Amino acid sequence: MFYRKTVLDNGITVMSEPVDSVRSVALGIWFSVGSRDESPPEAGMSHFMEHMMFKGTPSRSAKDISEQFDRLGAELNAFTSKEYTCYYARFVDEHLDTAFELLSDMCVNANLDDESCTSEREVVIEEIARMEDTPDDRIHEIFSHALWPDHPIGLPILGSRQTVGGFDHNQSITFRGKHYLTGNCVVAAAGSVDHDALVALTERFLNGMPVGARTVRPVAEAAGRSQIAVLEKETEQAHICYGVEALNAHHPDRFTLSVLDGILGGGMSSRLFQEIRERRGLVYAVYSFSMLFQDTGQFAVYAGTRPDNAEEVIRLIRTEMEKVAENGVTPEELDRVRQAAKGHLVLGMESTRNRMTRLGKNEVTGGEILSADEIMERFDAVTMDDLRRVSADALTREKVLAVIGPFTREKLEPLLG
Repeated sequence: MFYRKTVLDNGITVMSEPVDSVRSVALGIWFSVGSRDESPPEAGMSHFMEHMMFKGTPSRSAKDISEQFDRLGAELNAFTSKEYTCYYARFVDEHLDTAFELLSDMCVNANLDDESCTSEREVVIEEIARMEDTPDDRIHEIFSHALWPDHPIGLPILGSRQTVGGFDHNQSITFRGKHYLTGNCVVAAAGSVDHDALVALTERFLNGMPVGARTVRPVAEAAGRSQIAVLEKETEQAHICYGVEALNAHHPDRFTLSVLDGILGGGMSSRLFQEIRERRGLVYAVYSFSMLFQDTGQFAVYAGTRPDNAEEVIRLIRTEMEKVAENGVTPEELDRVRQAAKGHLVLGMESTRNRMTRLGKNEVTGGEILSADEIMERFDAVTMDDLRRVSADALTREKVLAVIGPFTREKLEPLLG
C-alpha cells in the first residue's frame, strides 16, 4: 500500500504517504465538519472557526503564530468546505516537530475570545461582501440553494451577514466542543515524513482534544423537481448555472461522470466551448463542473454572457446536454478526455500538498483512497456503454436553472426544460 494508516485509541486517524524524492512535508489536520453540519443560526460557523484558530492561544498571540511559521519558511493556510475543514502547513522536513506543535496548539487551544470574535466577524462580513460583488462566485451558491432548498448543504459556506454578525465566544466554544472531537479528526501528511514519528507527535500534541465519535450526518435530499432561481439585478453580464443533482462521491460511476464532464465542458476542445464560444462567440467563459459529496452531488454548466444573449445561451446549453443524453459521445472524445484526466493526475501527484489532500479529504469523508495507478485504471475502464448509460440518466434528471441578471423569473421559466 502506498500510504500508512493508524487509528489511535482516542479515535484520531493518522495517515502518511512517503515521497522519497523531496525534502518538504505537507501536513494537514482535518475535521469532519463543514457548512452542511450547521443549524440555521450557525450558518457560516465552520468557516468562522477556521478564521478564529489563527487568532491566538494561551501561549501564543496571532502575531506569534505568524512569525513562528514565517521563521520556518513555511506555508500556512486553511480552508473550509461543505463537508470538512483543514488546517495545513508545508515546510522543510527538519521542522516537522515544531510545525506539528504549532498547528496542534491552534486547533486544540485557540482562545476564541470575544475581542477576537468581534474583529474577525468584520473580516468575514467583508469576505461575504466581496462574494456578493462577485457574481460568477455568487451564482454557484444560488444554484446550490435551488438544488437543495431544505438542507444546509445548499447554503453558502460563508454564512450570511446576519448569522456571522452574531457569532461570539460562547457560540464558538459550543461549536468547537460539538465538532472538534477526536473521532472527527484526521492527521494527514505527505512528503519526507516517517509514519511512526507522525503517530508519536499526534499522541503528544493532540492529546488534549475532547474524545468523541465521528459525526453522523443526515442524508441531503435534493428538491426532486425542476427549480428556477433568479437574482434580478442590473448587470453588464448575465451569469448562468444550469444543471442537475448528480452522483455521490463514492459512486462507482464517478469516473464515468468525470469523463462526461470533460467531454461536455471540461476544456477548450469541449462541446460547449467549441459551440458557444468558438463557433458563435456568445461567451467568454463556459464550462461544466461536478461537485460530489458523501451522499449527493451536482453536475452543472456555468456561462457568462451579455443579457441580450442569455436566453440563446441557455437554449444552447440545453441542446448540447440533450444531444449527449440522446446520442452519446464519440470514441475520439472518450480517448481525448481520458488521456487528459490521466495527465492531470500525474502532474498533480508531483505536489506533496495534493497528495496530503487526497489522503485527508477521502479519509474524513469516508471515501476510497486510490493510488495514481488505480485511478488511471478506473479511467481506462470507462467504456462507451458506460458513458451512454450515465449521460442518459444524469442529463435527463429534473433541471435547476440559476441566473443573475436583469431578468424576471417568469421570463426565464420557459427555458428550464
